[in-house]
Amino acid sequence: MMGPQQTDQAALFYEFSLEQHVPWSHMLRKIDRFVDLSVVRSELAPFYSSTGRPSIDPELLVRMLLAGYCYGIRSERRLCEEVHLNLAYRWFCRLGLDGEVPDHSIFSKNRHGRFRDCDLLRKLFETVVRRCMAEGLVEGTAFAVDASLIAADANKQRSTAGTDSHDWEALARTRRSVREYLDTLDEAAWGAASETVPKFISRSDPAAQWTGAHKGHAFFAYADNYLIDLKAAVIVDVEATRAIRQAEVGAARTMIERTGECFGIHPQRLAADSAYGSAEMLGWPVDDHAIEPHIPVFDKSAREDGTFARDAFAYEPEADIYLCPAGKVLASTGTLVNDGATLLYRASKRDCDICELKPQCCPKMPARKVPRSIYESARDVARGIARTEAYVTSRRERKKIEMLFAHLKRILRLDRLRLRGPCGAQDEFLLAATAQNLRKLAKLIPVPAPMPA
Repeated sequence: MMGPQQTDQAALFYEFSLEQHVPWSHMLRKIDRFVDLSVVRSELAPFYSSTGRPSIDPELLVRMLLAGYCYGIRSERRLCEEVHLNLAYRWFCRLGLDGEVPDHSIFSKNRHGRFRDCDLLRKLFETVVRRCMAEGLVEGTAFAVDASLIAADANKQRSTAGTDSHDWEALARTRRSVREYLDTLDEAAWGAASETVPKFISRSDPAAQWTGAHKGHAFFAYADNYLIDLKAAVIVDVEATRAIRQAEVGAARTMIERTGECFGIHPQRLAADSAYGSAEMLGWPVDDHAIEPHIPVFDKSAREDGTFARDAFAYEPEADIYLCPAGKVLASTGTLVNDGATLLYRASKRDCDICELKPQCCPKMPARKVPRSIYESARDVARGIARTEAYVTSRRERKKIEMLFAHLKRILRLDRLRLRGPCGAQDEFLLAATAQNLRKLAKLIPVPAPMPA
């Protein structure tokens, strides 16, 4: 029969345990095993006074931020509401049933103050990476690097032309993002990455780059750069830069060097797409760090007019000469051109005048010239690797970094930034990468069976 609702008298006392109401399969319980916040108090201790009223526990703020980014909640107002109502969030944040949730304004005050002064979010990210290494998820022999564009919190309708003059110092007095823009004008990842004047500049976030890289409507964006270990796709470093190729390539070098200094791991091979295949970028891992570049060579030497391309000329490294298809010698004077990055090898005019292949070689020039980059030996190494089975494997494994960016935008909902300025972008990227590594640990490391009551 249909059962009625029980209307017995309510009990005077209740016994309730959060520990019993958070299931063992819940993601926050799986993540909690790997959250080590001992670094929080030690790093923030110099920024707190020894007297006065006790502050809100910084560990609580960090736990709330981690829970929010793991579930794609980046609004601090909404995060406070969710922690107030959700039992699992309260358990993860160690609040209990009657713990008071801090006001949302506390996050911005600490983020712009103590957290950035001691680079807390970077140290928290590195702590999680070390835990991944301890669990055997980082091998350290094969890395992949890539960048993805994240839309900035900037509106095209409120931007101005890049050639217009502005009193940035006056704007910097009231806008933190403008002050950060001025402070980073000389940094290689920001203002010094390119001398090209952008078409539009946002007055609210001038460090954001106006870009049409997605082949659609242009927008203001930052570049989120990831360096991952290919064994389990653990993010070993993350960096925010301008959304241009020069800044992204420079960030790859910065991340590899910082990973070696921080964790003591040096990869044997590096996988990337053709955006990292310039001559200078290939020379850096081959000549300076003995890293195999599993990277397509960026090469525009092919010709469409039917004449001989550069690969038709054989280079003799012992004699430092080129041999043309007719067997004649092209030698160099040793003078560098193109800002000191290229050598020109020239054939003799007398040889070219009587050569039968001149119409196919240099029909409009008195003699043939072949440019050779000073990093051409590294390019030859990359071309040789591209013909191996290991390169095919690296090309397949490089999709792991694309999957991380897809997870970042679709699951963690970081397709548009909420914070402004270079520091705001860096904070969001660090928290999102930390959340992705924690979710990776929770997925790959099994949960121990609960002890019987």
